[in-house]
Amino acid sequence: MKKISLAVALSLLSVHAFAQETNNCVHVNQSQIEGLFDRWNASLKTGDAKTVSNNYLSDAVLLPTVSNHVRLTDAERVDYFEHFLQKKPTGKIDSRTIRLGCNKAIDTGVYTFTFDDKSTVTARYTFTYAWDGKDWKISSHHSSAMPEG
Repeated sequence: MKKISLAVALSLLSVHAFAQETNNCVHVNQSQIEGLFDRWNASLKTGDAKTVSNNYLSDAVLLPTVSNHVRLTDAERVDYFEHFLQKKPTGKIDSRTIRLGCNKAIDTGVYTFTFDDKSTVTARYTFTYAWDGKDWKISSHHSSAMPEG
């Protein structure tokens, strides 16, 4: 029997693990991804910033609509949503395109938020989702107000 080096053995294990990962794609369809926005929007209605933040992976990136600060941690996302939720926002998708992949999905388009004072903001958005082994979570979320009001 031929001996192989530890490095080669680890490399082979890595390739094997990658092959197993890529063969274990969670099947998802467009309506399920649409439902993830509905889940996120419903969490806004709770008024609880931690509930909203629970939709995100712990290392997710949030580029928020009404803040100049990138949010990279749960604490930073909670801080943002504590302020955002004071306005009692409700989101509505105006247009979207969804792309599906292996344990990943992208939902991008335009949405409008209506606030308790009846003011609105229309913004471009991109949600990227990742399967964390148990649930679909937001891995990145970019939102920017439309530049031409």
